[in-house]
Amino acid sequence: MIPRYARPDMVAVWSPETKFKIWYEIEAHACDAQAKLGVIPQENADAVWKAKDVEFDVARIDEIEAVTKHDVIAFLTHLAEHVGSEEARFVHQGMTSSDVLDTCLNVQLVRAADILLADLDKVLAALKKRAFEHKDTLRVGRSHGIHAEPTTMGLTFARFYAEMDRNKARLQQAREEIATGAISGAVGTFANIDPAVEEHVCEQLGLTPEPISTQVIPRDRHAMFFAVLGVIASSIENIAVEIRHMQRTEVLEGAEFFSMGQKGSSAMPHKKNPVLTENLTGLARLVRMTVIPAMENVALWHERDISHSSVERGIGPDATVTLDFALNRLAGVVDKMLIFPENMLDNMNKFPGLVMSQRVLLALTQAGVSREDAYAMVQRNALKVWEERVDFQEQLLADADVVAALGVDGINEKFDMGYHTKHVDTIFARVFKN
Repeated sequence: MIPRYARPDMVAVWSPETKFKIWYEIEAHACDAQAKLGVIPQENADAVWKAKDVEFDVARIDEIEAVTKHDVIAFLTHLAEHVGSEEARFVHQGMTSSDVLDTCLNVQLVRAADILLADLDKVLAALKKRAFEHKDTLRVGRSHGIHAEPTTMGLTFARFYAEMDRNKARLQQAREEIATGAISGAVGTFANIDPAVEEHVCEQLGLTPEPISTQVIPRDRHAMFFAVLGVIASSIENIAVEIRHMQRTEVLEGAEFFSMGQKGSSAMPHKKNPVLTENLTGLARLVRMTVIPAMENVALWHERDISHSSVERGIGPDATVTLDFALNRLAGVVDKMLIFPENMLDNMNKFPGLVMSQRVLLALTQAGVSREDAYAMVQRNALKVWEERVDFQEQLLADADVVAALGVDGINEKFDMGYHTKHVDTIFARVFKN
């Protein structure tokens, strides 16, 4: 996580100040529940709330940890400095460090998920706007990078919208999966703390009690969460790569917005480079880099070890902060992207009429020609278009075998572009549910 690719709201989720505030709330709510059960005096629970407006001193906690070599104990020591050692003596009663650490981490991941869901809404809104704006803007579809058949720019945006809409559903599920807490004590048996404490703390923090924890919350939940972030990152790259291809000089069907005063190259003043989408490709790699470590965190020794801890201290902020930045950058790129319909038609006509080859092939088979013969008839004319840049329609009209099978009018009828866009409305209705 570096400032260049970080936005303040997501950074705040992972700040030490936020972490210690969540730790405090976990401990304070647990004291309330313990007092209600009669395990600790009510006045001691009330005393803990004297620190509710305190800004915990991160440097002081670090100073204590340098001696204790234990972050939770350092925090509890600092908390006692605020509420009094006698008043704080029942704090953390029956709990273990992971109760605080794991519950806090999941609170942070839930908050991060809420920010990312809002980010996805921005991306979806931009994609939907551009999809309807260019619903009928013709462009050539490509497979293997080679001209295939006509499609529309609107369909390109629509398929990206559908992909991101699936990602939103995945993230909503991942948020639900990670929104659990555990206040179950050493090895998760509740031997020294009543399950009612866990229920109360989770309710106050917007979590669900973990059905069964060991001394940690099961890490398959976290693996699923980070895997979803990795899929979202891959979808970002999918869109970014398409835009990068469109901006290539010999294609130039679309391009990133180039602002006043922007420079494309230190050496070549004419350059307009797709730097934002290239950056998105790189950021996607960083997010995906966190997926495998999250998967490897699932297998812990017996009821717990801490091999996952150092990993999560890195991948939690790194993945969410980077993805938050990338989603917002993508929304801006799509919203301000330049589209060049004339270039799309010019590109489609570089090999005049060639994109209609399949329709002619099908028509020949419908007219009684075997598929093998029909393919040979179409291909011999298509190859001339490739090699000589002649007009495909004219070549077919000059081919006696094709004319004999389809007739002149039958050939001409096969070059209507509307044939390829007749179901665009149907596809849009499926994608946008309108």
